[in-house]
Amino acid sequence: MGGGQQQLQQLSQELQALDEEIETLESEIDGLREEQSDIDDAVEAIETLDTGATVQVPLGGGAYVRAEVQDIDEIIVSLGGNYSAEQEQDDAIDVLRRKQEALDERIEETQGEIDELESESQELEQQAQQMQQQMQQQQMQQMQQAQSDEE
Repeated sequence: MGGGQQQLQQLSQELQALDEEIETLESEIDGLREEQSDIDDAVEAIETLDTGATVQVPLGGGAYVRAEVQDIDEIIVSLGGNYSAEQEQDDAIDVLRRKQEALDERIEETQGEIDELESESQELEQQAQQMQQQMQQQQMQQMQQAQSDEE
């Protein structure tokens, strides 16, 4: 395999690695957006539910139990690191909004990484195209040289 072919193969592998990394980051963004949606649902529920309302509480594995809200003014909110705290309704909403802001920042950072990788990928694609064109020109020149040598 010629040097040009090896370089093209290397560029192709680099492009494939970049594409896989971009896919991974896009998947991460999807997960973060899903988490944001869950927070939106939680805030909406906190704002609309009343004490005494009946709700379905997930038990896991797709199973739910009906329960009555005893006190909507006290909400248990995950603080992270497997810790939770009981918060008043407004404080719980504030905690959830701050979580959403943190998710927004992570999405923005991740999107920035994707943009950088896509830019790098475009540069590599251009390099690969230029190399292919050069190789084709060299082949054409060699063929023309061979034909003129035969004459």
